[in-house]
Amino acid sequence: MLGFAEISRDYNPVHFDERFARSRGFSARINHGLLVGSMLTEIGGQIGWLATHMSFDFKKPVYLNQTVTCVLEITLVDEKRRAEAEAVFTDSGDTVVMTARLSGFLPAEAQKGVMRKMLAEGDPTNRSVSPRG
Repeated sequence: MLGFAEISRDYNPVHFDERFARSRGFSARINHGLLVGSMLTEIGGQIGWLATHMSFDFKKPVYLNQTVTCVLEITLVDEKRRAEAEAVFTDSGDTVVMTARLSGFLPAEAQKGVMRKMLAEGDPTNRSVSPRG
């Protein structure tokens, strides 16, 4: 979390100080909302999605050490590969903590071909398919 704060420069005390978090009505410190939302970048990266818009609705706080799952559903793809999607983020108790809507472009066949070659070559950037050794 400190690494995310250093990159984003978001040092809101709700993320770092128990007293402050409780004074805001939380039971403990909470994660940065966009840190949780950034799970979309991992999913998008795996499929070569080029995002043009993202919007988030923060429903419940995500506390430190909570497990969050993100399910992305592509809801529309047009003839130019423009796509829209919806994402639902849930905690380990299946409580929705965040939702998101996004739009962007899916890769064309040329980009898919490059991605297939990258994977065949042992692409070290795609950790879910080809872990670094």
